Amino acid sequence: MKKTLFSVVLILLAVFSALAQEQPTFDAFFVDETMRIDYYHVGDSKVEFIALDKIYRQGTWAGPVTSLLDNFNNGRYYVKIYDSATGRLIYSRGFDNYFGEYKTTNPAAEGIKRAYHESALIPYPRSKILFTMEVRQRDNTMNRFFSQEIDPASIEIDKGPLVTGVEVEKKFFSGNPHHKVDVAFIAEGYTVEEKALFHSDLDKVLHAFFNQEPYKSYKDSFNIYSLFISSQDSGVDEPRNGLFRNTPVESSFNALGLSRYLLTEGNKSLRNIAAHAPYDAVVIVVNSKRYGGGGIYNFYCVYTQDEIWQDYLFLHEFGHSFAGLGDEYYASAVAYNDFYPKGIEPTEPNITSLLDPQNLKWKGLLKPGTPVPTPWDKELYDKMKDNSAEKQAHLEQIKFKGLIGAFEGAGYASKGLYRPMADCIMFTKGNKPYCKVCEAHIVKVIEHYTKSE
Repeated sequence: MKKTLFSVVLILLAVFSALAQEQPTFDAFFVDETMRIDYYHVGDSKVEFIALDKIYRQGTWAGPVTSLLDNFNNGRYYVKIYDSATGRLIYSRGFDNYFGEYKTTNPAAEGIKRAYHESALIPYPRSKILFTMEVRQRDNTMNRFFSQEIDPASIEIDKGPLVTGVEVEKKFFSGNPHHKVDVAFIAEGYTVEEKALFHSDLDKVLHAFFNQEPYKSYKDSFNIYSLFISSQDSGVDEPRNGLFRNTPVESSFNALGLSRYLLTEGNKSLRNIAAHAPYDAVVIVVNSKRYGGGGIYNFYCVYTQDEIWQDYLFLHEFGHSFAGLGDEYYASAVAYNDFYPKGIEPTEPNITSLLDPQNLKWKGLLKPGTPVPTPWDKELYDKMKDNSAEKQAHLEQIKFKGLIGAFEGAGYASKGLYRPMADCIMFTKGNKPYCKVCEAHIVKVIEHYTKSE
């Protein structure tokens, strides 16, 4: 009898597991609108918690309707939505955030707690849901640390009008948002007199975007929206220079104490503006002559437009925010401690710890006979001046420069982490392509959003 009962339990668990992974039918659980769940993410390196702020009912759902479950297994966090009545997983999305980066810093390790505002966008549910948040542990397992039931019929949900003063333009439109990648570009630090400059700047970077693979070949998979809202001041905050500006999205240099790291803590303002267009990804276009930017996976991308490296900056940071690509460089200063724990395989698709050289993460793209790890005269490269023409020339001359392999030096670590190719836009600055591994993963992400059946 005990054996029979045990067998039944195993069968039920298998059934529930299969249901949890099977893509749910959109119309059975959702209506074609957006639920925006605002919350505060609070803590330090050892503790963290979520406090709900406000829930909104907003415009058309921009995301896919056939790929409701995110199976990329990337990002420090996952939002997971369950149908309250059945317990079935009906929506999920992996992401990173500002708090996740903060908790790896020295202040967080010293117990200094910070609160960051965040938003989760999900299709609007027909019935009560369980909104949950999971965080990735050091061994890459996910742990639920927050859950809250939400009733979509609650009178506390804000259904009011959107903020005023936002001008929306379709810069490029190829079809139904459910089957396209919808990207909203938001003006930051452009005064009303600089509106024409914003549109000119955006046209320039979109030219670079659609001339870069794989976006060039998948151009008809995108919808591009510009959202202009005038800024009281031109530019953005530069704390090290004692400059503070009144801007719509509250962007600032010196994020996490790094001079060139440019992010925003004004998430509520950002989402209020972005709500004027359906979007899968949001990009903040900053009117500044300084070099700076940042990209956080499934969170946002920000870059300075009025700078000679603007095209590189956008393509690099968008690689982070849209596809979850990791940084492949290892020499530049960062604020993080133990960002990639030793002995653990990174989740980013373009970085590996090479724990099993016979089964490289991107083994399917490896040419037979390519040595793993792949030699590339790293010692000589490290002696050269940073960002020099000499270094770039060296990358062009190494034996395996055009092949996919496992080149040591990636993810802020000189030793123990490896990148797929000698060079890539995720490794060094300049007018260059994504490596073939990064490119292949970007295609997978595009297809996740554009799948029609």
